[in-house]
Amino acid sequence: MFGHAFMEIKKEYSLDIGGETLTATFTDMTDQAHGSVIMRYGNSAVLATAVMSDSQREGLNYFPLSVEYEEKFYAAGRILGSRFTRREGRPSDEAVLSGRMVDRTIRPLFDHGIRNDVQVVITILAIDEHDPDVLAINAASLALGTSDIPWGGPVSAVRLGREKGDTNWTVNPTYELRNGSCAADVLACGKDGLINMIEVGAHEISEDDMAGSLREATEHIEKIQAWQESIIKDIGNEKRDVEKAETSEDVQKLFEKEFQGDLMNRVFAGKPGKEALKKIAKDWKALVTEKLPEENISLAMDYLDHKIDEAIHEGALKNEERADGRGLHDVRPISAKAGGISDMIHGSGVFYRGGTHVFSALTLGGPQDSLLIESMEEDTKKRFMHHYNFPPFSVGETGRVGGFNRRMIGHGALAEKALRAVIPPVEDFPYTIRIVSEALASNGSTSMGSVCGSTIALMDAGVPITAPVAGIAMGLMSDENGSYKILTDIQGPEDHHGDMDFKVAGTRNGITAIQMDVKVAGISIDILTEALGHARDARLHILDVIEKEISEPRKELSSRAPRILTTHVKEDQIGLVIGSGGKTVTAIRDATGAEIDIEDDGTVYITGEVDGATQAQRIIESITKEYTAGERTEGEVIKITDFGAFVRLGDTVSIKDVPSNEGLVHISEIAPFRIANVTDVLQVGETVPVIVKEIDDRGRIGLSIKDADKEFAEKKGVKPASKPAHNGTKRDTNKRKQ
Repeated sequence: MFGHAFMEIKKEYSLDIGGETLTATFTDMTDQAHGSVIMRYGNSAVLATAVMSDSQREGLNYFPLSVEYEEKFYAAGRILGSRFTRREGRPSDEAVLSGRMVDRTIRPLFDHGIRNDVQVVITILAIDEHDPDVLAINAASLALGTSDIPWGGPVSAVRLGREKGDTNWTVNPTYELRNGSCAADVLACGKDGLINMIEVGAHEISEDDMAGSLREATEHIEKIQAWQESIIKDIGNEKRDVEKAETSEDVQKLFEKEFQGDLMNRVFAGKPGKEALKKIAKDWKALVTEKLPEENISLAMDYLDHKIDEAIHEGALKNEERADGRGLHDVRPISAKAGGISDMIHGSGVFYRGGTHVFSALTLGGPQDSLLIESMEEDTKKRFMHHYNFPPFSVGETGRVGGFNRRMIGHGALAEKALRAVIPPVEDFPYTIRIVSEALASNGSTSMGSVCGSTIALMDAGVPITAPVAGIAMGLMSDENGSYKILTDIQGPEDHHGDMDFKVAGTRNGITAIQMDVKVAGISIDILTEALGHARDARLHILDVIEKEISEPRKELSSRAPRILTTHVKEDQIGLVIGSGGKTVTAIRDATGAEIDIEDDGTVYITGEVDGATQAQRIIESITKEYTAGERTEGEVIKITDFGAFVRLGDTVSIKDVPSNEGLVHISEIAPFRIANVTDVLQVGETVPVIVKEIDDRGRIGLSIKDADKEFAEKKGVKPASKPAHNGTKRDTNKRKQ
């Protein structure tokens, strides 16, 4: 009608990978974006868009790239949110982590001299059994690759999963496998046979198996890369020329004349590298301000940063020198301390590695303290949490205190992933566990320091972990000629100026987590394999230090920690424990002070102080106990009538709204002889021995005291009642006469 087709599909391309079809669709729906694509895998679909601003941002000394990962509830066919708003709120932690993975994969392939804003937005359109994070990386690559934005891609991503006990890898495993029996979850990205981003969570996988997974991942990555390259060749736009600010000749001459000669000596002075570089930057800024007052200070500082980068690379590659004087594979001095802060804390650990100092505090709670996650991807309860804080004073700066950012979420999640493999199952340890790691001083890899501090805190708290975990950050210095040096335990300057940040965590038996990002196009698998070996050596050294301080979990939990008792009821008894409108369970909580959580399978977790939890357990077991004829027990007399006494069975107390098992002891079942009055033998509130005599078809329980204890009445001094006088046959003559 208007001369324009609805959602015109310009091109569509498909590739078979991992038993599913990967499809890239290019439409006119987002024709204002500089690059866009809808990508599907199975029933999961994402929209990726890329836009670059027309002008540069003045005064920046970094490349302004932003990646946004937008979860949409409609993607899962659900309406979520609070009862007051059904809109999507702030990004979930999972969305933040997925966005970071996209960012870390595409960022190294940009020219970092660009000062135009670049924004990549990933919108999740649909989600099924396949995680859209891998899809998002490939879609972002195609959106950038087909756009006019200068970029060095394409780059491709694949996930591999392996079941416990299996030797084969599954390509792009479903959520079901990853959340079930998955022994390793490996996400790898790269191009041209190189790897540029890795995320791994595993149950103590060996270094050889890890290297093997990267080799297999590369085969699939190369297949996806060839597919992407063919698409870009077919429909890709010509890349635009972006003007980049150049450092003036005056700055270069000033540096060469008054700064270059002493730079190497100052960088490799053997002092803490971070402090030395701060002093160099301060002196250079003062010199430029004095000699070239009209100069762009930001560009001058960029030039210094570039020259320091060259110096640090040259020192490592030519002289095997490091800024703090260590050997290439020396780990900085390490110390570990378990507990000692306060008895109020259920468990704590302090870990020092050089200038990186981390304090980890652990708190134990009951099942009711677990984190309820209601997201686009899943509804679940999370019983182990690790949170990470990075206050500004940790790097000697001022700034906003409180809250969190993407980096803090990412570092906390990495440490959590590293520790998750050794956390005991809920059947063995039903507690909710929260660890908070505070980075109190930072000079390189506080995330791996958090792993170490948290391991100490877990053992200090008495959590029965299967093995201690430690982590280390590996670095790399390389050049265009293929020369390289691997560095163990990188500190601040080596992280900032190095080519690789390769964090590896694990136990003595194997790897539990890996995270890698790079500043170059990628790293060969041979180099990564070598780095894994050095990381293992460092990890074992760190574990030696930790285990010297605390070798295993303490035998007892902190006296401040709650106690959890576990019992089980039949599924059809759950309603009995909860009661109408929750009255019963609320009454038990109020009476005992214990928290009660009932799972769908009838497992009951009771959390509280020992006395209260024990009392609550007795009450629940009492009201759900099913008696059988001939069973002997005790009970409390709760009511007396002319024909007998009602007895509450089991070890319980009278609580309003809490039902109980009750039975009737008929007057004839109290003693082996006739008694005149029930009150001659029994009193309300008295505990008596009973045997279940019978249970009728209505569930009513008949009890007997005399069968449980024949001498019960005699012990009380009760004599048999005398027989009544016989007057049924003798005439009353007096009455008759009247």
